[in-house]
Amino acid sequence: MKVLPRNEDFERGVQSPKHIISVSALVKNAKGEVLLLRTHWRSDTWEMPGGNVELGEPLDEAIRREFLEETGIVIRPIGITGVYCNASKQVISVVFHAEYVSGEIQIQPEEIIEARYIRLDEHNIGQWITRPQQKSRTLDAMKAEEMVPYETWEVNPTYNLLGRLHHHS
Repeated sequence: MKVLPRNEDFERGVQSPKHIISVSALVKNAKGEVLLLRTHWRSDTWEMPGGNVELGEPLDEAIRREFLEETGIVIRPIGITGVYCNASKQVISVVFHAEYVSGEIQIQPEEIIEARYIRLDEHNIGQWITRPQQKSRTLDAMKAEEMVPYETWEVNPTYNLLGRLHHHS
């Protein structure tokens, strides 16, 4: 019989947290307009492109993949502008600032209703982004002058830095 290691949290009935991690990114065009989209399941609001991180996927790779899938545009993440928590749904949302690299807007109609660049500011944001948690994270990303560094590490068995984003304004 295999003896499992003692887990005091399990014995006390405390569950290990299981959070979903989502990523999104603020990307502007040369005119300073923000790329936003509307999805079928949240058609009441516009939002920054993004989605859920897959198991073991670095966050910067996840936002590149999600952004490309949703908009057809290749981006380069620069840094993180905010981290947000939906305590009801156990979702941690990480917002990146990113630069446009290449591509034209091309949506997947099964998921996305429309995507386009919008001139956004504090005064008109409510006309586009109707959900308060989306509004605050978009405004934070638009105002961010400094970004939080992001690193991806692999430990197997030595420490190996796979990537680092760090941006000074």
